[in-house]
Amino acid sequence: MNSIKISKRLEKVATCVKKGNRVADIGCDHAYTAIYMIKNNIADKVIAMDINKGPLQKATKNIKEYGCTTQIDTRLSDGAKKLEAGEVDTILISGMGGRLTNKILADSIDVVRQCSQLVLQPQSEIFLVRRFLKKIGFSIIQEDMLIDEGKYYVIINANNDYNSVLDNCDLDGSDIENIEQMNVFDRYGRYLLEHKNSILHQFLTKELDKSNNIKNNLKLKSLEDDRIQTRINELDREIELISEALKYYE
Repeated sequence: MNSIKISKRLEKVATCVKKGNRVADIGCDHAYTAIYMIKNNIADKVIAMDINKGPLQKATKNIKEYGCTTQIDTRLSDGAKKLEAGEVDTILISGMGGRLTNKILADSIDVVRQCSQLVLQPQSEIFLVRRFLKKIGFSIIQEDMLIDEGKYYVIINANNDYNSVLDNCDLDGSDIENIEQMNVFDRYGRYLLEHKNSILHQFLTKELDKSNNIKNNLKLKSLEDDRIQTRINELDREIELISEALKYYE
């Protein structure tokens, strides 16, 4: 087999990788992204890693069928724990939650700091990933947002900013999870806003309507319920951030 077709989301993730880099695909599933990177001359070498034996066995079969056995290795691994420092240039993590993405990076921080690039596509709590990258010394050089099969996805491309790495920084995540300290760039991405990403604009408009509707419905209920009032306060903050983000499109 000479060519391979992957989803719009995974194709965008793959093409963010710097050409010629050695890549660790964490949570590789069936290795389609890894195969795509080799077949399209994006990566020179890929280590396809997964915590589960079943997907990795399927990955090994696919790699053989597409004739990529010399360029792609498979490795049973919890996150990046079976990766050696300096073994790859890029770590790629797609399709996982923001907290799990951060945990994978934190658990193998010595390996991460030897990489020049991180390509991340968190499924949730993207603001936690943005804040964590800053904490470990990586600078977001590009972000993209797309719609694939009706769902919104954000892809983050970050480079290692060697001069700002803090060797002894606390990686427990408690500070980055403080939503009260979150700003509009944490929440929606400086790159996306400054480049007036059209998909983000669509997303923001929908989120503003949704938040206002939820808030109005909650107001019809008992405001003496502390949980309802807390939720309304959270929605007020969310509406404030969305409104601030939408100003970039004026």
